[in-house]
Amino acid sequence: MPDGLINPSHSARQNWMALLARATREELEAAFADLSPRPGYTVLRAPEIGLAMVRGRAGGTGNAFNLGEMTMTRCAVRLDTAPHPVGLSYIVGRDVRHAELAALFDAILQSPDRPESIADSLLGDIRRRIADERRARATESAATRVDFFTLVREQGGE
Repeated sequence: MPDGLINPSHSARQNWMALLARATREELEAAFADLSPRPGYTVLRAPEIGLAMVRGRAGGTGNAFNLGEMTMTRCAVRLDTAPHPVGLSYIVGRDVRHAELAALFDAILQSPDRPESIADSLLGDIRRRIADERRARATESAATRVDFFTLVREQGGE
């Protein structure tokens, strides 16, 4: 996809927030440890764990129905440096540290003096891992794929 975006029709922020939500906590911890200097930040909304209703469609096109609930964690932080960007995160699961780090990196990526290494290395690494996992799933799926065919016999004349 162009510019390494997840969905080219979305804004850059929507794309990096999606990547941060799909990142592992270990990836974010490593990127945070590499920051120099580490930015100061204030937690505006401490990580909160809650439920979100997941909706589905039969066959992808049918009427929407409530599929079930999933656990989500959200967080909001503000950088201590001007212009004080606010970072938000919504992640699947109960990992409060992941939510806090994702919100922090969202704020850093909004900052006009952000280190380019974050956008290039961290987001690029996450993007590559996701693509590798997709390819691995596709390969595994293809290995178990069964092709069915129908043999049409002529009726009569034998």
